[in-house]
Amino acid sequence: MENKVMLETERLILRPWEETDAEACYQYAKDPRIGPAAGWPVHTSVENSRQVILGALSVPETYAIVLRETGLPVGSIGLHFHSDLAKTEDEAELGYWLGAPYWGQGLVPEAAKRLICHGFTDLHLNRIWCGYYDGNEKSKRVQEKLGFAYQWTCKETPVPLLGEIRIGHVNLLTKEAWLTLPWADSTKHR
Repeated sequence: MENKVMLETERLILRPWEETDAEACYQYAKDPRIGPAAGWPVHTSVENSRQVILGALSVPETYAIVLRETGLPVGSIGLHFHSDLAKTEDEAELGYWLGAPYWGQGLVPEAAKRLICHGFTDLHLNRIWCGYYDGNEKSKRVQEKLGFAYQWTCKETPVPLLGEIRIGHVNLLTKEAWLTLPWADSTKHR
């Protein structure tokens, strides 16, 4: 299944990753503040980023977060199916990362609102899960802003790509709860 959808917001274009994005991806993914906080290793080269794009970032419903003004990717966001949290056909897990120079500008919530709308309206999901590792306050705040509700904490969460065990927190946004959020209306038909 190929990912051919392009989603847009006021400041962003969410589009499939391309092999030619490797240099831009590496520019941000080499930063040790990015990957390890999300559970994946720092990218070691442009070629490493290219391989990640061709593999992990080329799955359906995974998008480059592209700034409209530059046309360049500054992060990634996706709905992941059949994960540890999303086990049935009507649910997915939201994952995201953003280059450090763009932190604090509301770009991930803006991208996530559009992708969540796509998930509930176009993909007919009923539940979107999201989690973060203990200490990742930026990710926690994003999930709170989006209306995700706390579900549970797991004191022994495996982080396979890093060979670690961490404390993980799990949140959920149901379609029913999403429909009550003030921003749901503004993103429904974009």
